[in-house]
Amino acid sequence: MIVILMGVTGVGKTTVGKLLAEKTGWPLYDADDYHSPVNVEKMRAGIPLTDDDRWPWLDRLNAVLRAADGRGESAILPCSALKQRYRDRLQLGMRDVRWVHLKGDFQLIQSRLGQRKGHYMNPALLQSQFDALEPAADAIVVDVDDEPLALAERVLAALRT
Repeated sequence: MIVILMGVTGVGKTTVGKLLAEKTGWPLYDADDYHSPVNVEKMRAGIPLTDDDRWPWLDRLNAVLRAADGRGESAILPCSALKQRYRDRLQLGMRDVRWVHLKGDFQLIQSRLGQRKGHYMNPALLQSQFDALEPAADAIVVDVDDEPLALAERVLAALRT
């Protein structure tokens, strides 16, 4: 199974993904690690990415996930995947993709971003991410109003059903 944790910046995708990887033993591929240097600089400067910026990144991620899927391995990918067309591109050619939408309200996420250190994503982009977000009809939705470990447990329980 390929588990993709989606949601806006600061919602806890990477944190929950790391906890899931620890609990399952599955590899974690963090989408942030696959951005081009140009995209990273744009985000650092507070410039939202365009679809043209995202397509090569999504294709790299799809290749990583397809390789794992082709080997019969499970994997975890924290990735914003805000729009349905991005999710369609990410899951292309794979058998068992499970979407998990980590969801929180603007004020909660904004306060978390104010505490985050060492990440290139400019907190000023949060509103543009909420504006771009298209909820996934087929996703497990987990509200992020709890501690990361509790969130990971909720995700695991939902994946087992």
